[in-house]
Amino acid sequence: MTAETSQTLDRGLRVLKLLADTDHGLTVTELSHKLGVNRTVVYRLLATLEQHALVRRDLGGRARVGLGVLRLGRQVHPLVREAALPALRSLAEDIGATAHLTLVDGTEALAVAVVEPTWTDYHVAYRAGFRHPLERGAAGKAILSARQRRASGDPGYTLTHGELEAGASGAAAPLLGVTGVEGSVGVVMLADAVPERVGQRVMEAAREVAEALR
Repeated sequence: MTAETSQTLDRGLRVLKLLADTDHGLTVTELSHKLGVNRTVVYRLLATLEQHALVRRDLGGRARVGLGVLRLGRQVHPLVREAALPALRSLAEDIGATAHLTLVDGTEALAVAVVEPTWTDYHVAYRAGFRHPLERGAAGKAILSARQRRASGDPGYTLTHGELEAGASGAAAPLLGVTGVEGSVGVVMLADAVPERVGQRVMEAAREVAEALR
């Protein structure tokens, strides 16, 4: 800590990060051990965060991330979209297909940024705000693949055909190494199959977007 930083704020943010990294919540004792502070400090931090709905405690006393975080999260999409646009433009122009950044929203995949190529005679219309189940389409399947293979290294890219739109094929690669953001970068094109080079190019774009978000 430096003279310009707030120790209390730092601890509060660390509490939120610890809670965000667990599905079952944490007790005051567990948070005390992880933060290296006494239980009284943790109680004060949780009480303050609860007042802002950023933390909630269940009947068993375990603390979890609160719904107030969702209100903050609504402002994240524009920032993520802005950071991703340069890589998406390059991808769309290079491949000649509609490029998109897709993020997880509950059990669905949500397109938050879309760039269409400028030089093609035709391309797939794909709009920001489009939703689909994670189990369908290259964008969602790439995210699920990353979840399943997180411990085994790079999950590579995912190819699909005709799952979201008849006659359209998709390729997508997950965003890796971006704390708090779960998503994928991909392209969708009117083709029976995705050319071989597209998969590698999509992975490259996903790395560029991830780097922009770090």
